[in-house]
Amino acid sequence: MKAVSEQDIRASFINCSRGEAKRLPLPRDLEEQPWEDLDFLGWRDLSAPGRSYLVTERADELIGVTLRFPSRQRGFLHRSMCSLCLTTHPGSGVSLMTARKTGAAGREGNSVGLYICTDLACSLYVRGKKAAAPGGRFKESLTLEEQVERTTTNLDAFLAKLQG
Repeated sequence: MKAVSEQDIRASFINCSRGEAKRLPLPRDLEEQPWEDLDFLGWRDLSAPGRSYLVTERADELIGVTLRFPSRQRGFLHRSMCSLCLTTHPGSGVSLMTARKTGAAGREGNSVGLYICTDLACSLYVRGKKAAAPGGRFKESLTLEEQVERTTTNLDAFLAKLQG
């Protein structure tokens, strides 16, 4: 992913109003992000525990999405798998994140959900830049490039459902 500015991020959101996008908090470490290792920029809202944000490039366009997830914690023995990067995490390491659809469907309250790494570090898990809990990443026969492609394809499918 290419480095993006605060202005570009705020203008990219497709499932909230311009006013909401203007007020949402951005990552404090935006300049230090490992852009070359990211397929998308994701961050949690520290002031609202059940909110997260995701920004990615799709068809030469920057797309931002607001996400919500339940704040309840699961037991440590429970394991879940991320639908984007296929990393498994114990406890609350994977959350069902929902995003309001765009347009009239979103205004009527329709949403789409996906199980995603709660810390939104899918790109780093796939590339081995961030370690998952033991047993979190399976040894795969796919190359790194194929794993990255699978992750971005899964994200594109989710974004298509939001806009469809």
